[in-house]
Amino acid sequence: MRNFEGALQFLKARLHEDEAAARALKPGKSEDLKKLQARVLADVEAKRQLVAWVEDNFGTTLKADADALPVLKKGVVHLIATIPELLRSPVIERLVWAYADHVDYDDAWGRIEYVHEDEPDGDKPRSRTRSTT
Repeated sequence: MRNFEGALQFLKARLHEDEAAARALKPGKSEDLKKLQARVLADVEAKRQLVAWVEDNFGTTLKADADALPVLKKGVVHLIATIPELLRSPVIERLVWAYADHVDYDDAWGRIEYVHEDEPDGDKPRSRTRSTT
């Protein structure tokens, strides 16, 4: 992924905006709005955990304490901690696609289009275009 660090910072900023917007909602007595607010906040938290895994190279904080782990777990922690950016960056790439209409979105991060539910193929990716520059 080109400009991996830029995509990471872009995504963090969008997640902050999503959280702020969800917290600003005043659902009142609307149960549906309360559920939507909770779902958006849960979605933001889940994406933040994925970002942390990618950014921190999941397991690196445990790596220092790996001597205290059983042999098998120590091996798994070391293996996961060595996953290169090349294999981790698609996680960020796909998460930023949700913000492709944002003014700060970089077309080099790619785009994906989805077929609407009422179309024959349902909610499946139709095509993916990537910038070649």
